Amino acid sequence: MKKLLLLFLFFPTFSFAGNDNIHFGGRSAGMGHASITLSDVWSSHHNQAGLGWLTRAEAGVFAQNRFLVREMNYMGFAYAQPVKSGAFALSFTNFGYSQYGESKLGLGYGLKFSDRITGGIQINYHNTRIGNNYGSASVLSAEMGMQAKITSNLELGMHLFNPTQAKLNDFNDERIPTIMRLGMAYTFSNKVFVTLEAEKDIDFPANFKAGIEYKANNKIYLRGGIGAAPTAATFGVGVYHKGLKLDLASSYHQVLGFIPEVSLTYVFEKN
Repeated sequence: MKKLLLLFLFFPTFSFAGNDNIHFGGRSAGMGHASITLSDVWSSHHNQAGLGWLTRAEAGVFAQNRFLVREMNYMGFAYAQPVKSGAFALSFTNFGYSQYGESKLGLGYGLKFSDRITGGIQINYHNTRIGNNYGSASVLSAEMGMQAKITSNLELGMHLFNPTQAKLNDFNDERIPTIMRLGMAYTFSNKVFVTLEAEKDIDFPANFKAGIEYKANNKIYLRGGIGAAPTAATFGVGVYHKGLKLDLASSYHQVLGFIPEVSLTYVFEKN
């Protein structure tokens, strides 16, 4: 409980939960969440344009605990279904405990414009609830993004979360955060993949993130990453077997400690 109080009193940037644009999936977490150019079912959380590259249906579940505080557990799922020109995705996340919780339900679509460019958009339903009969509040938000393959090695991505500054509550003019992100990825070889990303919440200083993925073999991937605001280091490992992907990751903050995360993804065979 002491760590929980410290978190909310002295580190307000960590107090955001489901109403923030939190990124999920063990691969993203292991690479410092520099995930704007990634393409998998978790693109439903970090950039819907990534859905446009999918050719097979994917389903995933995840669990995350922030700073080993029992009251700060995340859980959720995502499912992506390709169609002729892109893919639809349904996602859900839930944060908190009996006295306070946040959830986010999203319906997204990624469109493949060409062999080099994709775009995506998503509508979200946010709900915040407080125990002891304080009630709950809900609001809709939107997000959108693009990805571009500049060369066979270089990719760019951009994303805008909640451009309308949706208001959750009139009290204290509480609004869903508006966040802009811009990033790139470079594939050095069939074994080494590097990502860089800048993220700006309009109410907070910019955050810069970087990640690297090393393909040890066809089944094992090793990952690492860093973040600047707040300063954090991340590490992770992925184990892939046929259509099943198990990704384990954790980030470390020098004051608040660890954020472990695990995700399990299944990639369905083509019809």
